[in-house]
Amino acid sequence: MQAIDSKTPWKTDKWYTSPWNFEPETRKNMTFSRNIKFHDVTLRDGEQQAGLIFDKDQKVALAEKLAELGIHRIEAGMPAVSPQDEAAIREIVKRDLGPEIWSFARCMKDDVKRSVDCGVKNVVLEVPTSGHLLQYAYKWTTEKAIETSIEATRFAHDNGLTVSFFTIDGSRADIDEYLHIVKTVAREGHMDELTIVDTFGGLNPHAIPFLVKSVREAVPNVPLGIHVHDDYGMGSAITVAALAAGVDIAHTSVSACGERAGNAAYEDVAMALLTLYGIDTGLKYEKIYPLAEYFRKMSGLRCRQSRGIIGEDINKIESGIVAAWYKNVEGIAPLELSPYLYSLTGHPDTEVVIGKMSGIPTVDIFLDKLGLKAKDEEQKLEIVRKMKEKAFEKMSLLTVGEFEEIARKVLG
Repeated sequence: MQAIDSKTPWKTDKWYTSPWNFEPETRKNMTFSRNIKFHDVTLRDGEQQAGLIFDKDQKVALAEKLAELGIHRIEAGMPAVSPQDEAAIREIVKRDLGPEIWSFARCMKDDVKRSVDCGVKNVVLEVPTSGHLLQYAYKWTTEKAIETSIEATRFAHDNGLTVSFFTIDGSRADIDEYLHIVKTVAREGHMDELTIVDTFGGLNPHAIPFLVKSVREAVPNVPLGIHVHDDYGMGSAITVAALAAGVDIAHTSVSACGERAGNAAYEDVAMALLTLYGIDTGLKYEKIYPLAEYFRKMSGLRCRQSRGIIGEDINKIESGIVAAWYKNVEGIAPLELSPYLYSLTGHPDTEVVIGKMSGIPTVDIFLDKLGLKAKDEEQKLEIVRKMKEKAFEKMSLLTVGEFEEIARKVLG
């Protein structure tokens, strides 16, 4: 667990965010659960990203990495997809890694049987809940969706499974129709928890309090989960908004992988909770970046180099003015350069690099590293000029060796 000062939760020895985040006026309507859980969907929804395939051994290895990180729940897959998926789920259950292991199934008795056979104790049961998706994509009536859900959830409960009722496209449903389905299944079927699903990422964060309040009134004693896709780049923000509204379980994936634009990224949600809201969910944060690297290598998926938290280059400083800051604060006040220390997530520390935007402060830093000295500012300006020429020639950063070659020629 991270040490968070109750007097200054925005500023610790590892992060420095805005004090305005903790003003009473800012937080007056927030009702965070005391037991927030991460439900990782990488092995199921994550693998729905086009072209992404994990074999059994890779799924087991990822589950082990997630367990080491401290993820609370792992959705190990959907047995009906393939014999390989079923075998992976069985093996993950057998390993007894620590997190709760969940399978995923359609609201069909046969799917539930497959989950039972895999040895899981928990199942996510999906059903479409927007009238238009039922009509056009499934060719179902609302009544059929309800009947199917009642039968499957009862059957799962009778077979000893904990049931999460997963309401596909619920965010685009008519609210009265949606609540009718939810209340009926809760009353006549069974649900141990309800997952609100923003299948197409169409919610905005400000709609969350209304939606959560409405659902809470409909099923007041049922724990809630939130499952959001990232079509508008707000999957993690919506997830955090839902947690602030009292939702208990965040469905997330590693590096935001998943169907279409992916799912909410656990990295974003976990770090936002810790440093922007003062909520430690108990993860081993220093394993965040190593897991992202491992996942990139295993999956072959690219990640924007400047992507927050897990981007490879977020620690790099090129601009001259920030290099000057670096010179002044190095070893004294490193949080003047970033909102948190990169070591918090296991990422390499801040470093100055050489490129087109570099200036005299960068020259000073690298001359010092190389044990070289300029006789005056004119020599430094000449080095800067030639650095920029080289950067334009390469259309990329310079190596230390290239800098040294330039510097030695200028210094004679």
